[in-house]
Formats: sequence, structure tokens, C-alpha cells
Amino acid sequence: MVFTTPLLGALKRRFPDARLTYLVEAAAAPVVRHNTDIDELIIVARPRGIERLRYDWALGRRLRRGRFDIALDLHGGPRAAWLTRASGAPIRIGYALPGRRLAYTTRVPWTRALVPPRHSVLNQWDLLGPLGIGPADPVQAPVTMPLDPEAVARVSERLDDAGLPTDARIAVLHVSAGNPFRRWPSERFAELAAALATMPDPVHVVITSGPSERDAASRVATLARKLARDDGERIVRCGEFDLAELAALVTRARLYIGGDSGPLHIAATTRTPVVALFGPTLPPRSLPWRDPAVPSIGVDAGPLPCRPCHQRTCVPGDFRCLTHITVAQVLDACQAALRAVGVP
Repeated sequence: MVFTTPLLGALKRRFPDARLTYLVEAAAAPVVRHNTDIDELIIVARPRGIERLRYDWALGRRLRRGRFDIALDLHGGPRAAWLTRASGAPIRIGYALPGRRLAYTTRVPWTRALVPPRHSVLNQWDLLGPLGIGPADPVQAPVTMPLDPEAVARVSERLDDAGLPTDARIAVLHVSAGNPFRRWPSERFAELAAALATMPDPVHVVITSGPSERDAASRVATLARKLARDDGERIVRCGEFDLAELAALVTRARLYIGGDSGPLHIAATTRTPVVALFGPTLPPRSLPWRDPAVPSIGVDAGPLPCRPCHQRTCVPGDFRCLTHITVAQVLDACQAALRAVGVP
């Protein structure tokens, strides 16, 4: 979702009088809910069984009544392809994937090759080529996620409740990922948090995680406080943050650290320095797509014969692309990112 946001402004610049409608499922809607380039946001439900067929048929009829001139399938899945076809738009653009020939009037090349690495925004941007839109530029068209004022207020209240001063220098440490192929060991996150909290110019470390890993995040925080000893109070847990709250939290922070997962891309929509940990994926594909003046540092284990991979099976069996990343490497990157924006 985040990788599609540069396209929205590009479309409005190319067609300034156009009305832009965006279809999105509820879980990802916060990414674009306050985007001013979007004129209409359609939240798509995900019923199951026969209800899915009825729902999609009604949604297809609704789209056809919209009399759209252009439909872009930014997803490429079977459901998205069918809805694109159902829209009846005379120009329908999507990827040249198997089984999609009838869905689109224009198909653009698509490859699953991992090498050479290519940024995901560029894969999305290919869909704009048939519309006469030029090359992608991360300065002019960065990823975006406008802040939700209510989420900003909730985050401020939560940090106040945790005892953080209003001028606290915050580092957000996101300790979970969607799958084990992108998850750095918990004990190393704890060591890193303790190191950040005990630097000569320390920061307050706010530890976050996905909802399914809140217990693991709490264990990281507990271990980190023990390692930090008297400075352990600088390591805090403030509960779980939804997408809008996470964006507000990272915007307030001086640094974000995490693996190649959804929260990293939320962080990329801010001007907060990012240190990203890459296991089976490569930095050129997923580093923040934004102004290069804002520090974005990728840390990885270096060249490995099994890297990158499709993240189905760890051939060596030890997730060495992650376990070979040291705490010292990540801490050095954190300090470099902070220095780059004038933070001691």
C-alpha cells in the first residue's frame, strides 16, 4: 500500500482535473485515509464463501456505474483483476500475469526475479508508463501517509502516561516482522535497546511490535531494562500502536529501527532517520523511497550464496542472513543516522 502512494500525486499532476477513486481493504485504509490526492475512498470488505461472490458482484456493478475512464490494478491478484475488468473502464492497466489477459486493455511486464534488485515503487510506477508519466523521482514523489490528528493526540497522551518528557529524544525499536525470515533475534534487540539507552548521549527507546508478538516485545523490554541497569527507565512499552498511531509516533521520534516489514514502510513516509535490518531481502528493493537527504541506512549480513531468497525455506536452516547481523553493526548505523541529522 505504501509503495503505491507516490503514484497518486503523479496521477493528479498528469490529470489535474481528474477525480481519483481508490479501492482499499480496511486493514490498510489508514495509509491513504487522509491523502488529499484521493477524491473518493472505497473500503472493500473481505467476506467469505458465497457472500464473497455476492459482495464482489455488487461492488463490480458499483464500479461500472462510476463510468471510470481509467482503471489501474496496483495489486495484480485475481480479485483485483476481476474488479478492474468489472469497472468497464475503456483503459485498464495491469501486470502481464498468467490468467489476466481479459482483465486489462494494457499489460506491462512483470517478473518475480530477485536479482538484480529493483525498488518496489518502480514496479508500481511501471503501470503509469502507458499514461505518459515520466520517470519516478523519490524527491518529487516520495511515499506518503498524512498524519491523523486524533492519532497524534493519542500518541502524545500515551507517551505522557509513560513518563516521557515532551522533549525526550525517542528511538522507536520495532521488534517483530510478519515471518521468521525477517525477524532479528529478540535478545539482540534487547542488547541494542540497552546500548541506545546507555550511550553518552542516550535516547529513550520505545519498543513496539505487531499485535501477535506483544508478549515477545514485552520480554525484549524486560531483558533490555536489566541490561541497561540504572538507565533501564529509558526503555518503555506503551502498548500496541495501530498504523495511524505508529506514523505519529515515528514522526515524533529521532530514529526508527526495524526489519523489512510493514512498519518500516510506514516509517519511510516520515522524515525520521531509519535503520533497516535486511535478511533475505536486499536494501535496494525496500529502503525508504523518499528524499535521500533524510538518512536511511540498511544493515545486512553481506553477500551470501542463499541471499536473496523467496522466503519459503531457509536452505542452510539457521537464518544466517539475520543471525550474522551483529548488535555492533546496528548500533554503529544508529549512531551514524543520528549524527547525520545533527543529533549527538
